[in-house]
Order: sequence, then C-alpha cells, then structure tokens
Amino acid sequence: MLSQLERLSLNVDGRYAADDELQFVSDYVQSFYLRVETYQKLQAAEASIVQQVQARMRAIAPELLKNGSEDLSAKWKRDTIRVLRYSTIAMLLNDPDSLRDRLLVWMQTIMRAFGAQRSCDMTYRIMQEVVKQHLTPIQASLFCPILELNRRSLGVTA
Repeated sequence: MLSQLERLSLNVDGRYAADDELQFVSDYVQSFYLRVETYQKLQAAEASIVQQVQARMRAIAPELLKNGSEDLSAKWKRDTIRVLRYSTIAMLLNDPDSLRDRLLVWMQTIMRAFGAQRSCDMTYRIMQEVVKQHLTPIQASLFCPILELNRRSLGVTA
C-alpha cells in the first residue's frame, strides 16, 4: 500500500488520479478488517507457528539446523521470527514491495554468504503449510503469497 501510494504520488504529479489508478485504495479498504484479523491471529500464534515449523524441520532435515556440531536453532529461530514479523506487517499494509526492498534483499545476501538457502526454502515451504492450520482459507490467501515471496527470495534459486 505504501509503495503503491508513493508510485501514485509520482505518477499523478500535478493532476488528479484516474479512477483506475485509485482502485488499489478501494481494494485495500475493502480488505482492511480481514487484514487486521489476520495480523492479530498471526501475532497470537507466532510462537506456535515457529515451534511447529522448527519441529517439522528437525523431523525432515535436522542437518539444516546444524553447522557441523554447532546447533543453529537459536539463530534460525531469531531470523525466522524477524522475517515472520516483517511479513505480517507487509500483509497488513499490503506492501510486499517494501518487505522485499527493505529486508529480503539484505537477508538474501546474508543467507547466500552462509549457504542457508536450502534451510530458508524449507522454512518458508513448511511455514505456508503450518499457517494454514492457524488461519482461515481467505486469511491464508492474504498471507501465503508473502511467505512464498520469502521462500523465493531467500531460498534455493533454480
């Protein structure tokens, strides 16, 4: 939403916006309460979501939470919570562009430097499944595209 408003501001420069240029505002207003409800559900379920994702990762590929004998679980959890929180606000504001530009591009560099793309890919694949257990289908349809953006940005690139 904020990115779209900024683009609108630049595009209309000295003129009134056309109806089709304002459609995203109407769409946002119509989805506002759903976005707030989804945000609140995700906030309340954060600990459970992260715990479930971590447990499934341990069951499927425990090596992704280790570097040799070093346990990376605490670092994984900290990074996952950070991205989840930023993703939740991106969903609330309908602004995945800001998420990508302000967080994911930076984290992508770090994840690649540490060779953590496979872990990120699995994290956000599993998280999409887990959040569907906590959200209604329509709420998940708002949030899962953000998680897919995270997976594509931070995960394994083909």
